[in-house]
Amino acid sequence: MRLLLLCLLLQFSIMAQTTNTALEPLRSEPPLRVGVIGLVHTHVHWILGREDQGDIEIVGIVEPNRELAAQYSLQHGYSMDLVYNTIEEMVAAKKPQAVTAFNTIYDHLSVVEYCAPRGIHVMVEKPLAVSWEHAQQMAALAEKHNIHLLTNYETSWYGSNEEAYDLYHKQQAIGDIRHLNFYTGHPGPIEIGCNPEFVEWLTDPVLNGGGALTDFGCYGANLTTWLTQGEVPLSVSCITQQIKPDLYPKVEDEATIIIAYPKTQVVIQASWNWSHNRKEMEIYGTHGYIFCKNGTDMIIMEEEAKGPYDHQAGPLSPGLHDPFAYLSQVVQYGYTVNPWDVSALTNNLRVMQILEAAKVAAQTGKTVNWQEFFGS
Repeated sequence: MRLLLLCLLLQFSIMAQTTNTALEPLRSEPPLRVGVIGLVHTHVHWILGREDQGDIEIVGIVEPNRELAAQYSLQHGYSMDLVYNTIEEMVAAKKPQAVTAFNTIYDHLSVVEYCAPRGIHVMVEKPLAVSWEHAQQMAALAEKHNIHLLTNYETSWYGSNEEAYDLYHKQQAIGDIRHLNFYTGHPGPIEIGCNPEFVEWLTDPVLNGGGALTDFGCYGANLTTWLTQGEVPLSVSCITQQIKPDLYPKVEDEATIIIAYPKTQVVIQASWNWSHNRKEMEIYGTHGYIFCKNGTDMIIMEEEAKGPYDHQAGPLSPGLHDPFAYLSQVVQYGYTVNPWDVSALTNNLRVMQILEAAKVAAQTGKTVNWQEFFGS
């Protein structure tokens, strides 16, 4: 499996040297035929409630829970004729070009196992998998059958994050990165009113791969890997707590991950104990900083003498503005997925390594040495 990862990194690095194609008009081709696998992940409302932009068409939905499917049918207006009990039935009847997985994280592997040999591209909700072991199996299948395997994060579509990347990499506005801080999470899935179908698996260590560590630690790991362009960590440390065992008896609800790089330290605070919903990023360079408070609001200091200023980030380019437009561009028009892009498989394999090391560090109470643990 280690050889597989090295081969994937080499392949995607070669791909990254090619010039990306210009975005194609969204309606120059028939819409991408997309199947939705599962309705138990409430992020599914994103695709179900998305206005018709002409770039994708939901041709089938897989959800054995007919009551849940009917509830969402009333809410979003799709026909129950689109709903199938199994992926086998849906694929045979509708022949999608791609699927989006909104089932449990554990079941991401089974989606890829079925779709990859049939040439069906897959986009999963974050994180890529429940474990490094599952992630490697998924990557091997995607490579063998030449499909795109993408991972969707809400933060991938924040204009603030995109502008922060541009300020750092292209404008070199703050110098070299020394510190990255991430504050991700909310008061808790039960506290914010997540539906029972979601809470049932989100708080299960097998089906979700963990609790807050998995649920929100992945955001910081993903953005760090993007901002550092795949720099290999030196070590990973992690402390977890179970502050609310009465609500979450099986998993941690608090996690702090520390990732050490040769010249950068990353702190990810992933929590179901925040006072409010938050996905914030702080980038500290050698002579400036960039704070992304949400998808649009930013505070930037390029030089201490000039002081900080507020900035409002603009939207992302049409065609790259949300996961489903992006999926259409990649599958239909050959938009290049560079190896360390936020949705890319290579990036998300690294994310799974970070999460795996964090789990081990939390369980053992010892810092995980990257080279000793992964061998590279």
